[in-house]
Amino acid sequence: MRRSRVLERLRAGKIAKCFKVNLNDPKVTEIVAISGFDCVWLDQEHISQDPSVLAAGVWAAKAHDTDVMVRVSRGSYSDYIKPLEMDAAGILVPHIMNLEDAQNVIKMVRFHPLGRRPIDGGNADGAYATLDFKEYIQQANKQRFVALQIEDPEPLEDLEAIAALEGYDMLFFGPGDFSQGIGAPGQWNHPRLIETRKLVAEMANKHGKYAATVGNPDNLNELMDMGYHFISMGADVVGLSTYCNSLLQGFKTGAEQKGGNSPKGTESPYK
Repeated sequence: MRRSRVLERLRAGKIAKCFKVNLNDPKVTEIVAISGFDCVWLDQEHISQDPSVLAAGVWAAKAHDTDVMVRVSRGSYSDYIKPLEMDAAGILVPHIMNLEDAQNVIKMVRFHPLGRRPIDGGNADGAYATLDFKEYIQQANKQRFVALQIEDPEPLEDLEAIAALEGYDMLFFGPGDFSQGIGAPGQWNHPRLIETRKLVAEMANKHGKYAATVGNPDNLNELMDMGYHFISMGADVVGLSTYCNSLLQGFKTGAEQKGGNSPKGTESPYK
């Protein structure tokens, strides 16, 4: 089984760098992988990707020794394990709401002795039934990561108990939905949000797990100082729109330098 680049870096005490991809074309995933990120985040919670598209994204990343983390949709165990069977290096399970919820997820996505994940082995992660049965189970538990997303106020009561569970690798703090959950949508500097971001990192590190979250160049050092080791920064849709806006700004600047007046007859009727 291919080893996880993310886990290799985390276990060596290094930072794992992730980039989120919303667009369905696997070429985007390949571009991110070529650029040098350790992990590409593909999303099934908010994006309806055909399984063949998702599988192509995994292949594109693997071709450049890059991990794929799939944020799964909340549903049956099949929704959780299929990305792993496609050979995604990890899954991110959103909206963990309490201790029992976290325990059930671990039971569904880990093999014995950690859980009761249904066994197949005939897919990409098991080298299409060519990997020894016992070796497949052991490697899947060791080389595939599971991240539990804390993005609501409800699980905070159980946070330390969740952090202490065996069978998963990361606690992932999600500030977006958390801000909404505390009645302060988009208030990134809200005291409770800042406090919880620190708490998630503290609990993860205290119990031998990896703290994960989203970030940006402005708060990257702050996040690392808090104890975050897996950080997702940037997204394809943001990068593309920013690039387009910068090009249009060039046109605007050029027009202003030439006098700023539109040729006669070309004034917009919408002004």
